[in-house]
This record gives sequence, structure tokens and C-alpha cells, in this order.
Amino acid sequence: MRRQSSDGLVERGAHPLAGLAILQIIPELHAGGAEAATIDVAAALADVGARPLVASGGGRMVSELQAKGGIWLPFPARSKNPLAMLLNQRGLMRLIEQENVALVHARSRAPAWAAYAVTRRTKIPFVTTYYGAYSGNNALKLRYNSIMAKGDAVIANSLYTARCVAELHPFAAANIRVIERGIDLRVFNPQEVDPARVKNLRRIWGVASDERIVLLAARFAARKGHKTLIEAARLLIAAGLSGTKFILAGDDQGRGAYVREIDAAIREAGLTGTVRRVGHCADMPAALLAAAVAVVPSTEPESFGRVAVEAQAMGTPVVVSDLGGLSGIVLSPPDVDFAFRTGWRVPSGQERPLAKSIFEALTLGAAARDALLLRARAHVLNRFSVERMKTETLAAYAALVRPQT
Repeated sequence: MRRQSSDGLVERGAHPLAGLAILQIIPELHAGGAEAATIDVAAALADVGARPLVASGGGRMVSELQAKGGIWLPFPARSKNPLAMLLNQRGLMRLIEQENVALVHARSRAPAWAAYAVTRRTKIPFVTTYYGAYSGNNALKLRYNSIMAKGDAVIANSLYTARCVAELHPFAAANIRVIERGIDLRVFNPQEVDPARVKNLRRIWGVASDERIVLLAARFAARKGHKTLIEAARLLIAAGLSGTKFILAGDDQGRGAYVREIDAAIREAGLTGTVRRVGHCADMPAALLAAAVAVVPSTEPESFGRVAVEAQAMGTPVVVSDLGGLSGIVLSPPDVDFAFRTGWRVPSGQERPLAKSIFEALTLGAAARDALLLRARAHVLNRFSVERMKTETLAAYAALVRPQT
């Protein structure tokens, strides 16, 4: 923690960020990888004696942020309206002056534009996290996206993302830092999950004790591959698979039309009751422990793939699309021998390979399953701990801030 002498100066030996106000700005704090990373970094800042400020709209994760030492500053960071973004510059300037902010870290494009303008005027460091290949390839969209490559440090959350940034925005190459997303391995630890939590989720989801679960945990968006899984489930049921429920867990985030499409696809496939939407899941460790298989069937490149990491940490067999950041998270042939695999990678958007891999995972023998689970957790322990992510992010901040005198 920060230590100060009687004259108010930070003592030698304190962390370089001790006593400094570090501001992260993100549209909202609902659920997702960016939001979880924001809270993890805020907790790390609090631990070293910095003032961890987070400017955002509301969301269910505000209480978690505050419980971990973060300071929430209500701010309309979500708006993409040009006038609102311009007004946000004024509001952000006031906030930075009032809080004596030493560094701003933007985690989304709209607030990043306001933060960039203000930090250039105030000459304080500007950090961005680039979350992968943003959609759009026309000149206007590329310019809008380019703000995420204009940080004094541009954090890429995977090697895949780093390659995307370097290809799209060559001017940013020297500032790119790869800091892979980390998870809390104390939370995502099968030994720490009370069986009652698993039993409760199964009850809420309407899954019998002798039924297996194939879990897709993701927000409801077309690119998450819900329809691909529904068709794979239809193929598996038609081939004789029984005693299995396919659970779709996640927020609709206002995408009512897409949710209605999913419900229609379930009905048309004759899978009502077999494929179920269960809403947001607040207990992902228990959900993954309840699952016999976790799937991440994304149809567009993911920059990282947090659920795939969490599943491996929990010892749950995982099947992912072989594209984007997911390809570097799950070890699978042909990149490694079958004896070293930690899951399955399948061609994106193809139902039959997905169904085949789900079936293989469901029918693993006990010894093969145990060996797979041990390899998968060891893989995550080696690469994806939240402590490593926190340490590397704070080091990126410390390299930019002016030392206190």
C-alpha cells in the first residue's frame, strides 16, 4: 500500500503508481471481458495505493467494482452521438481536473475519442485496450476505429489482436503491448465450488440430475454462433443423442429481434425443451462445473475468448471455433499432438464438425477426460492468470506516468 511521509510525499519503496489517480473509461459495467478486466485492474490499482477511478454508465457490476476498491464516477460514456461525444470532452476535462488524474485508459471507441482530445490538451498519458478486429472497412469506419490505436500504449488482449492493429494501423506498431486477458484462478477452481451452487443452477435451468449439459455462455449476438449450435444439437439428437440439454446463457442486451430469431430456430428444429435460454448467469464457475461440455462457436473472430479460458481452468472440455484469438487459447491438433490437446477447435459456422466434436467430448473415457482436464488447467495456470494481467497492465501505466517529486 501507499506510504506517505509527514510532508505528503510518497516514500521510497512505494509502488510508482501509489497516490496517483488512474482513470479507466468504459461505456457501461454490465457483463463481458472488457468490464471484468476494468474491475480487475481497478482492484490491482487499489492494492498498490493508487486511486482507481472508473467513469461509465451504470450496470450490475458497479457493486463489484466498489467492493474491490474501485471508485465509480457516473459518466455518459456510451453515447456515439457526435454532439454528445463533444460534450463529453467538457465533462471529462472537468473530471480530470477535479480528480487530478495522472493517466486515462479508454476501453471503447466512443469514450476514447473524448479521452484522446482531453489528454492531448492536458498532456497526460493516454492508454487504450484494443479488443480485436472492429467491424467496418470503409474509410469513415476505419477512421472511427483508429482511435483505439492512438494510445501512448496500445494494449492488445491477444497476439491475434496485436497483428490486427499492426496491419490496420502501422503507425501504432511501436506502442503495441500484448497483455492477454487473465482470470482469477482462485475463483475458477473446481475445488472451490460448493456442490450446492451447481445443484442450484441445474434446478433453475430445469436440468435433471442425470442429464448432461452442453453450455454456450455468451451475450445474444449473431456472431456468437447460437444458430450454429442449435443446428449441431439437431444433428446430434437426430443421430440418437439423449439425456442432454443445450443451455444458452447470456444477456440479450436489448437485441429482442435476435432473441426471437433464436426462439424460432429452436422451435423449427423441434428442440423446444432441449435447447433452453436461461438468461444471464452470475455464477460462471458453477455453470462450467455443471457443464459436460462448453462451446464457443463464434462465427466472427473473437479477440480473445474468456469463456474458453474459464472452461479450461474449471476442467470442462471445450469446443471452440478455429478463428481469431480462440485459435491461440485452446491447444488442438494440428498445432499439437493429440496427447497434448486441451480442447477442440472446429471450422467456424460449420454445424457437422461442431456436432462431431461435442459428441467426442461427451463420450470421452474417464482416464482420457481426466488427463485432458489436467492439461487444460495447467495450460491456463501457465498463461492466463489475472495476477499476470494485473502486473503487466500496471507496468504499462508506470512506464508512462511522470514520477512524483
